[in-house]
Amino acid sequence: MPHQTINRLFTCLGFVIWGDLGPTTIYRNKRGLVVFFDKTWPHKPPSPKQILQRARIIDAAQAWQTLVAAERAEWEKATRRASLCCHGYDLFVHWYMTADSTAIRTLEHQTGTTLLAP
Repeated sequence: MPHQTINRLFTCLGFVIWGDLGPTTIYRNKRGLVVFFDKTWPHKPPSPKQILQRARIIDAAQAWQTLVAAERAEWEKATRRASLCCHGYDLFVHWYMTADSTAIRTLEHQTGTTLLAP
């Protein structure tokens, strides 16, 4: 069960804490409170579909790395201009995973950017 700290002791001491610390995961929630919870570990190996999905995400990350800086900047610009709650990388991965070119073309039109090759 997650536990939220009431005081800001860690911030007061100058520490910014998030991530994994031993068997505990720590993050800051939307209200600024630090949340602690025990790590969970899988009880069985991944399914073939999970392995396939993980491979697709790795492929998307590698495809992002092959973009030149100007292309990555266009994806970032599109997310900022459209006020999306994600970064350019996130939008690129979404497009890569869903192949929803129609939505990306609409976003290009709305933001005045060029994301996909003509």
